[in-house]
Amino acid sequence: MSLVLRFFAASARRGSVLLAVGIFGGVLIPPLAHAFHGFVTPVVVSTMTLMLLRVDIPAALAHLRRPLRLAAIVGFHLLVCPILTYLAVRPLGLDPGIATAAMLAATGSSVLSAPAFARLVGLDPELALLATLANTLLVPFTAPPMAYLLLGLDLSVSMFGFAERLGLAVGLPVLLAALIRRWAGPARLAAYGPAADGLLVWMIVLFGFGVMDGLWARIAADPVWVLEATVAAFAVNFGLNAATTAAFAWIGLRAGATAGMMSGNRNMALYLAVLPAAADARIALFFALCQFPLFLTPFLLRPLYRAMLRA
Repeated sequence: MSLVLRFFAASARRGSVLLAVGIFGGVLIPPLAHAFHGFVTPVVVSTMTLMLLRVDIPAALAHLRRPLRLAAIVGFHLLVCPILTYLAVRPLGLDPGIATAAMLAATGSSVLSAPAFARLVGLDPELALLATLANTLLVPFTAPPMAYLLLGLDLSVSMFGFAERLGLAVGLPVLLAALIRRWAGPARLAAYGPAADGLLVWMIVLFGFGVMDGLWARIAADPVWVLEATVAAFAVNFGLNAATTAAFAWIGLRAGATAGMMSGNRNMALYLAVLPAAADARIALFFALCQFPLFLTPFLLRPLYRAMLRA
């Protein structure tokens, strides 16, 4: 095996640590974050392509034989979680920007990298892929009414713009992965699997660098608010994770924990383009801070997941 392949295979084994270090690197080295900011979209496409290459297609299709279970997970993510967050946050008297952003975050779909995180911590990447695709398709229809019902926010989600973004982030990787699978064949893909996992980790690290662009200046401008918002971001992530895992423990611990991890890690990119002009400007900052629990989840929760699955 070449040195490059060994390097990426080793990166896969240390993936949770690399993600934890990478997210802080983007904050502490602003020029690095700025340099990678323009590459966020290509990195997203590359990440999704690699995930699709590593997914066990028969195992993913097997989940479709239980459509009611999949529908229950997606419905819980998109409809129940926003209400639970509203009920938990409303009585706390938090800063209005933090409270609004926390409740709005709970209406989002799972991050597209959820299958990669599931693979890193030993959960079910195939279930994560199907559920993520489903709630990504449905979130334009569920998020606006939930945001208006709970927060009075009018989110004008453009169907054309959403379809264009979805085609780039999902459609193009599906096509690329299909072509690569046909060209490489199962045996070659299996042989390069560990290196592909490591490359996938580095793609997510580069994404973390890019989305941290400009965050250091915002932290320096209002460190107390940023600290409060960061604590709230962790509370929303881990709270939704725990609530969803408990709600779906009946489908099996591995599948329930997968649903929980997806529920905590939400995709905020859609909202940055559709927030009304009158919305609190700090909502966007809160969404950036949500990247910290997202990237630290594999490092912090991997031992817990391993202990749960052993038990």
